[in-house]
Amino acid sequence: MATEGSDWLRDSFVLMNLFLGVSICKLLDGCIRISVPSHLLLHALHRRPIMRPNSHTLKHRPSHDTEREFGGTLGALCIPILLPLTVMFLICVSRSPEASVLQWPPPLPSSDQLWDPLALVLLLGWIALHALLYVIPLGKVSEGLVLRDGTRLKYPINGFHGLCISGVLLMLLLGLGAPLGYLFELLLPLAVCAIAVSFLFSVYLYIRSFWVPSHALALGGNTGNPLYDFFIGRELNPRIGNFDLKYFCELRPGLMGWVVINLGMLMKEVELRGSPSLAMILVNSFQLLYVADALWNEEAVLTTMDIVHDGFGFMLVFGDLAWVPFTYGLQAAFLVVHPQALSLLGAATIIALNGIGYYVFRKSNSQKNQFRRDPTHPSVARLETIATATGKRLLVSGWWGLVRHPNYLGDLLMALAWSLPCGFSHLLPYFYVIYFTVLLIHREDRDERQCRAKYGLAWDTYCRHVPYRIFPYIY
Repeated sequence: MATEGSDWLRDSFVLMNLFLGVSICKLLDGCIRISVPSHLLLHALHRRPIMRPNSHTLKHRPSHDTEREFGGTLGALCIPILLPLTVMFLICVSRSPEASVLQWPPPLPSSDQLWDPLALVLLLGWIALHALLYVIPLGKVSEGLVLRDGTRLKYPINGFHGLCISGVLLMLLLGLGAPLGYLFELLLPLAVCAIAVSFLFSVYLYIRSFWVPSHALALGGNTGNPLYDFFIGRELNPRIGNFDLKYFCELRPGLMGWVVINLGMLMKEVELRGSPSLAMILVNSFQLLYVADALWNEEAVLTTMDIVHDGFGFMLVFGDLAWVPFTYGLQAAFLVVHPQALSLLGAATIIALNGIGYYVFRKSNSQKNQFRRDPTHPSVARLETIATATGKRLLVSGWWGLVRHPNYLGDLLMALAWSLPCGFSHLLPYFYVIYFTVLLIHREDRDERQCRAKYGLAWDTYCRHVPYRIFPYIY
């Protein structure tokens, strides 16, 4: 799901830029469009081993006037400081009795609460486990989009297998009496370790990028500004042999780690109260479905902006390893300290809301993806489209005739369902749905301007056919 609805790591940074007063990044065209095969040849790269820095790479950098995202140098300086602090702030607030994001001064941890050597061992062990599962020959191998040198990289599609194997191992550990609930006490040290690993890994990626050919660099990550290039990422597809570092981090340790942290919060609640609450079960189930869906549809990530456009630098490394696992699951951490009673009727209503959101999201994305792969397929052959002067076609029927972004609608319904089990007494559990709503409305508005400039009269015709943007009859 996350792999198809939007490039969720980039989206997270876009929204935080809104909150932090930094410029909005340039997003991929959000219009639903169908291209002939020649239009699918996105620029990427193929890394070739070189034993010394490439002088051509160093001498022929793109113009420093190239548009820079995330506020340019200022954003590249501020974001790596402010976002890690935001992660730690949110964790501290979720564990405090007040759980108030407006509390001042905010709850500050002591130095011994920030560090535990066990946290580092667990983090590195978890990453090593998934590196091993990545190279095990399970599942199929798919090719990415065509690179600038005309070749395609190969990617193992075995993330869902990794999730299942991880689940079996966790059940074995629980059966042996492992105190998984201790993850609650380790949450802050784990976040600190993940942030530190993100910085160190980003430094490694930045240094190694000077030993690759110029065509192996991301088009927007080779500006010559060290701060900005470190943040945005210089190399597009850094690999060690056939091991793709960016693709590995995109959906493996962080996304699955989110599920494990949620399970740890559930087990902590069992320790404290004898059994998990209905609210905790719902949060764990909904977010497990979200992650499992993303991994089941892992192949879709190969065409996202993260993979085909962005270099692999601090922006994506931090998002993969720290931002996602430690902020997307705030509801579970909140429920450990602030248990909520939930009636069967309330639970049924929330389940229905999540189910509707998932159905809308999955069906709309499946229809779009099928139409892109094969417009003559019986399930999409009769859908109405509008031709444009660019050679692309705008889809204006089926799910995409209901609103211009039905996948956004489904995503927002699910995000709300994640928060509702936490009740209405605190704002913190609604952090994700609030920031996600602001993000998608802003993104849709930006898409609107870009598409009107790109498609002209065809876009006006499209808007008359599909007048509602995200919410039918509302917006």
